[in-house]
This record gives sequence, structure tokens and C-alpha cells, in this order.
Amino acid sequence: MAEFSIIDTYFNRKNQHSVDLGVGDDSALLTPPPQQQLVICADTSVAGRHFPLDTPPHAIGWKTVAVNLSDIAAMGAKPHSILLALSLDQIDHDWLKAFSQGLYDCCDQFGVSLIGGDTTQSPHLTITVTALGWIETGLAVTRSGAQIDDLICVSGTIGDAAFALQHLGHPLQQRLDYPTPRCALGAQLKGLASSMIDVSDGLAQDLGHILNASGKGAVLHVDALPLSPALQKLSDQEKYQYALAGGDDYELCFTISQQHYEQLLQQKTDTNFTIIGKITQNLGLTFLKNGVDYSVQFHGYQHFA
Repeated sequence: MAEFSIIDTYFNRKNQHSVDLGVGDDSALLTPPPQQQLVICADTSVAGRHFPLDTPPHAIGWKTVAVNLSDIAAMGAKPHSILLALSLDQIDHDWLKAFSQGLYDCCDQFGVSLIGGDTTQSPHLTITVTALGWIETGLAVTRSGAQIDDLICVSGTIGDAAFALQHLGHPLQQRLDYPTPRCALGAQLKGLASSMIDVSDGLAQDLGHILNASGKGAVLHVDALPLSPALQKLSDQEKYQYALAGGDDYELCFTISQQHYEQLLQQKTDTNFTIIGKITQNLGLTFLKNGVDYSVQFHGYQHFA
């Protein structure tokens, strides 16, 4: 099967919304909404590096879209469309059918269209998704806006995906294979959160990106971390390693003033969020447990390790 036959068979649905020209030409065409900025991100997944080799293809399709939509959500933006670059070692029709279905299932749930991309042959299965979204001009939530005394919050529960990776077959593997991008919450935080990031490489490491960009420090209460029952049963060292350094949960970590936090509480949100700390003037990240200094050893995810 030639490249264009693969595209036409598995990646050329016609029911695209707000797309002037999609799959099938040299480039896609979009008309930007008035007074909005384009938000764009890309993420590459390599088999055996970013997901286990025996991960079901439907889950791979879902996750490669979801992790990009999470980046769009972390800016407070609304996701619009994706581009897919797919490198395959061989043509496996069953795999392609399941993979494309997983990809489209995630797109459909979040109102996103596949508008183009590329396929090629490679010794390694490699998937790159580029996601596009829109946000009103000047309203994007970046990493650099954290203010002293802002509350630090995180959505959902954290550490689940890292735990699942070490305990394949556990019910929490659903969180590893099918992460939920917090698109609705991200959009609600537009105009309320002072800074935001999605938790992909570990909460402590990703929060550190906010602190570095904002030129601030933070106090984080480890006993306030939202953990699933499976993690709560573990020793402190184990559960904090998963929660602070595990990554791959794609929850949102955001900073917010007390006033805006109270406004957020008055809204109906599709996911829970928890206060886990506060922004400080003193640089660095300090950990507390039961109100006193707590020393915890952990190592965040490194892409080149």
C-alpha cells in the first residue's frame, strides 16, 4: 500500500469543522477567528521510549493527541486541529485501523479535526502530533505570571501514570494509556490563573519551570498532594517519588490569587483541583509536611538520560 493510500484509508475523514481545506493538499487552510491568537505545540512519541512496545494501538492513537491538547489547555486556549507525522517500520492494517480510531476518538471528544501531516517508513515507530488552538489576543496563560502569595493548585490526582508504568495491568493503567487533557478547566482558568503548566515530566520539575519563568519561589505541602488510594497506601518515599517526579499525568498545575480562586470555586468545573502550596519571594522550592520542613529525594523525567 502506497503512502497516499494509507492516508486516504485511515486519515482522511471529511467531517471537519471550521477548516477551509484539510487532508489531501500540500497544506491545510484555516481562517483565524477575529481578534484571536494561534496557539501551537508539537510532541513526538517514540515506541519503547514514550510508551511500552506492547501498548494497544488504540491507546497510542488517543494518547498522542491527548498530550498535545493538554499543552493547548495549559495556555487556557481552545484546541482546534492537529497535524500528524507518522513513521512506520511496516504496514500493519489492523494496527493502523486501531491507531487511527484511537486518534479520532480523542479528536471527537474534544472537538478537534485532523487537517494534514505526513507518513513515511522508518525502522522505529515514531509519531509526531502538532496541535493548534485559538485564544483571545493577550489572554494566553503563560508560565511567567506567578505572583507572591498566589496559591499553587493541581487538578485531578498525580502520580497515577508513573505508578501504572511500574505496575502494568493495575486499574490505574487507564490513566497511563488514556490521559484526559483538562481542556474545559484550562479554558475556565483563562483570566483567573496567573500562570499554568501541564504536568508531563513530574510535578516538582514542571512547577520549577513556572518558578524559573516567574522569578519566584514556592512552598509545597507534600501532605496536601492529591493521591489515588493505590498511592496513599505506599511509603512516603514511594508515593512522593511517583507524585513529584513521575510525570505523564497531564494534569494542570496553576497559580492563582486568593480572590480569583474564590471566583473559580463559584464556577462548575469538570474536574477537581487541590491547593498544594503557595508562591513565595524566596527562590527555590521548599517542601513541608505537617507544617514543618520535609526532605524528600526524587528525580524528574529526563528526555536524554
